[in-house]
Amino acid sequence: MTEKDLLYEVKDSVARITINREKYRNSISGQAVDLFMAYLDQAEKDDVVRVVCMTGAGEKAFCSGADLGGAMIEKGGGKNNAFQNYANLLKRLAGYSKPTVARVNGYCLAGGTGFMLACDIVIAKNDAKFGTPEVNVGLFPMMIGALIFRNVLKKKAMEMVLLGEKLSADQAQKMGLITRTVEPDKLDETVNGVLESLSQKSPIGMKIGKDAFYAMQDMGFEDALDYLCQKLGDVAATQDAVEGITAFIEKRSPEFKGK
Repeated sequence: MTEKDLLYEVKDSVARITINREKYRNSISGQAVDLFMAYLDQAEKDDVVRVVCMTGAGEKAFCSGADLGGAMIEKGGGKNNAFQNYANLLKRLAGYSKPTVARVNGYCLAGGTGFMLACDIVIAKNDAKFGTPEVNVGLFPMMIGALIFRNVLKKKAMEMVLLGEKLSADQAQKMGLITRTVEPDKLDETVNGVLESLSQKSPIGMKIGKDAFYAMQDMGFEDALDYLCQKLGDVAATQDAVEGITAFIEKRSPEFKGK
């Protein structure tokens, strides 16, 4: 996989990462995982970027998972590095400091499910298909299970991973896998509207908030409340919070600087 197979573009405060292998249903290789990490690092350091959107090229697939004929699945010692790199990418996405949006334009299967679930918001065409078919080729959706079980009730998650059947967008939404579904011709309009809205929020407020939510998810109830109370104080002390409250009182749009 080359850089042309994974595209990166920044426009209107949005960094877009596109898996550009339409011919292969946007499957992804180990090399692409490394490049994906590099793009995430680049977007995080760029103050112009306020939100990251990931998608697949074309109209048929978001991401069909690992390239079964390539380096992502191979015999020998190298496979462990490829698997660990993919796990590291999921951790990077799930704990990313800027809001992330998955634009699901078609099939979202296997490892693609991991990319999708690691994003904060998932918007999908209502004719998209979802699933974890690894069991059908003698594998199992291991790393993405950590994300599946944090989004879906246990019994539904087990049914999904054990049967390996494809799910409709409606089923995926009811299970909690995705945020919303839209008509295919409304996908870009809806995604762009969400991206624009996110780009106008306080970058530092969202960063502190995201970090706090991920940090407290495994805490006990009272510990979580105390921790979030402390983090609210951190947010309230930012210049953006002062600007936001002032703008509200003055009945104008805030001008957030990320400080």
